Amino acid sequence: MVIVPVALPLAAACLYALFGWNRVTEWLGVLSAGGLLAAAVPLARAGEGSGLWGLLRVDALSAYMLVVIGVVALLAMLASPGYLRAEAAAGHTGPRAARSYGIFTQCFVAAMATAVLAASLGMLWVAVEATTILTAFLVGYRRTRKATEAAWKYVVICSVGIALALLGLVMVHYAAVHAGLSSREGLDWVSLAEHAGRLDPGVTRIAVVLLVLGFGAKAGLAPLHAWLPDAHSQAPAPVSALMSGVLLSVAFYAILRVKVVSDVALGAGFCRMLLIVVALASLAVAAALLIGQRDFKRMLAYSSIEHMGLIALGAAIGNGLALGAVLLHILGHGLGKSVLFIGSGRIQQAAGSSSVEAVRGLGGRAPGLAAAFGLGLLALLGLPPFSLFASELGIVRAGFAAGLGWAVAPALVLMLVIVAGVGRAAGRMLLGTAPPDGFSTAPPDGFSGAPPDGFSGAPPDGSGERSRGAEDGFGGRWRGAGVPLVVGLVACAVLGVTLGPLRPLLDSAVTIATAGPPLSAMGGAR
Repeated sequence: MVIVPVALPLAAACLYALFGWNRVTEWLGVLSAGGLLAAAVPLARAGEGSGLWGLLRVDALSAYMLVVIGVVALLAMLASPGYLRAEAAAGHTGPRAARSYGIFTQCFVAAMATAVLAASLGMLWVAVEATTILTAFLVGYRRTRKATEAAWKYVVICSVGIALALLGLVMVHYAAVHAGLSSREGLDWVSLAEHAGRLDPGVTRIAVVLLVLGFGAKAGLAPLHAWLPDAHSQAPAPVSALMSGVLLSVAFYAILRVKVVSDVALGAGFCRMLLIVVALASLAVAAALLIGQRDFKRMLAYSSIEHMGLIALGAAIGNGLALGAVLLHILGHGLGKSVLFIGSGRIQQAAGSSSVEAVRGLGGRAPGLAAAFGLGLLALLGLPPFSLFASELGIVRAGFAAGLGWAVAPALVLMLVIVAGVGRAAGRMLLGTAPPDGFSTAPPDGFSGAPPDGFSGAPPDGSGERSRGAEDGFGGRWRGAGVPLVVGLVACAVLGVTLGPLRPLLDSAVTIATAGPPLSAMGGAR
């Protein structure tokens, strides 16, 4: 069963390679994501296990992350057929590009599943590097100048981060071997955690800094965060949902594993201070860039930096309540951000732009889509009844209880600034006065020239996109994305009220991620 979450998306990728993307195969991604999510249930109940000659291992923490990957992938794959049909109708994609989309998205999901199931730091590093290569093709999917620039920026910055993580990995292995562990045990998570107290403190300290900065680059944390807004604004909307909703969290999962070793080898204070600095820097960057933001897809990307900063702050606090809130926040953020990126993709297709000004008065033109997008923003800002309210409250309570009010207080101030910035943009989008002609005649931002594979479905006079928008309005876009939007919002709201069957798994995952007590009361999430 440990191999199933990796094998299913790889099998779907092979089928896309053989049969392409069509009316039948476009639902393979949904089946694959559903199968991955279903496979996570028995793995969570099994507790611990290994497979693939010991290269993969599952415990409660990795099983919980598999649930997150499965849920976000399911929402993204449900939205993909409608999204690509709209892209094809506008002449922005074709059969060959759609085939590539199917192959790379499924390989991307398989790589993330491999990362959280990796039995060693080395295997995890390989899987995270694989996600960089695979998603680079997806970020540059449209092959426009902006998309290509975003893909290269993503590759360069994340490669720097991965290189730092590789150096940290080498230093951890060096310290482990000199502490008496075998070469194979030198990168194994279980062996490192058991013998962390024997690692050389000086070498381990440098290794932890490199690993946190390296994997932090992939998680969108400052200072190596600059790739995130460009990549998320240029990638197809379902891919942006995958990247923001779960890829960032998979990278932070690596930091959680490193923190377990660091706390034993160096004491909790070292990694705590490092994560607090990174968290507050990320929140400050997000706050500064969200004030006056005029592009709603970039706004969502900067919001991801904010939420990863909050997750880092919770991990820095490090007690059972804080880490329980962190894990809940990872799932809630994945749901909320998936809804918003899927919705933003439909808005961009209908309006022809990702500019806030181009979609003013969305509430009057598309009430259903505007309601879903508005509720998604409320979830993102941490308002009840959504789960992000419970998780943020848990992080704040845990911080003050641990005597870290000096770090939580500035974080709260920065969060208020972010709420003001996002609220201002949301007000203009949802409640503002619509543009005079109702729709933008411009093609989606960054698109120019011929489709990537010569597909000739573009409107002959260049006005088809607008006339089609006039015919079915934003309503047609809502109908194509309604299911994943509603499912994502309902799930996020339910998690804010009760954890249900997730509670035992979350308790076990917290026990693995910290030496402290398991999850305690967490506000509204019971």
